[in-house]
Amino acid sequence: MAKEHILIVDDEADIRELIAYNLQKEGYRISTASSGEEAVDSALKLKPDLIVLDLMLPGIDGLEVCRALSGRDIPILMVTAKNDDSDIIIGLEMGADDYITKPFSPKVLIARIRTVLRRKRKMKLQDEQDLQLNLHGIMIDTKRHTVSADGELLELSATEFAILAFLISNPGWVFSRGQIIEAVKGSDYPVTERSVDVQILALRRKLKDKGSCIETVRGIGYRMLEAKES
Repeated sequence: MAKEHILIVDDEADIRELIAYNLQKEGYRISTASSGEEAVDSALKLKPDLIVLDLMLPGIDGLEVCRALSGRDIPILMVTAKNDDSDIIIGLEMGADDYITKPFSPKVLIARIRTVLRRKRKMKLQDEQDLQLNLHGIMIDTKRHTVSADGELLELSATEFAILAFLISNPGWVFSRGQIIEAVKGSDYPVTERSVDVQILALRRKLKDKGSCIETVRGIGYRMLEAKES
């Protein structure tokens, strides 16, 4: 089975060749680009599994390449000749996944590439597993954003949907109201813990007989009951 396809972007031919040589020895398929414009065109055309991207490029630089490819689901490992925190931070904020500074060891580069690709595979698997959640006869389709209980389609608010999906994804685990807020809204979301009680009450009502699957743990919070062993 062929390994992943990697696009190497650097304006220096000797560096492109060095990186390509070491990655090909590891079994990776390689394409190269020598400018920012060529990098964007190649990425959109070839859809590589990862891009090794030098920040200092003629034409549009590496940061602009990151911006242009933002949201394309192509991991980017930035390569920079200077340990400039501002460039690194900007690159990461634009969607790059990791960085390495020149000069670098080929072994370290390969290790970083493996880490990024492993993270991508894990996230893809998690997305596939999370696409449909099914517990106690409650079916959640996260892609279509639908919920049904025993085949009956339910109408939930966005917050109710997020809370139910979070609890069903973690059956048996007890979560405080604060943890539930953070999981579905973020750590700085300005809502009271009382609002969680209101949302849970509405969820139980809409789930009817299935509402009892959301258990109150006195003094702590809530949990979704685990499936009974058959």
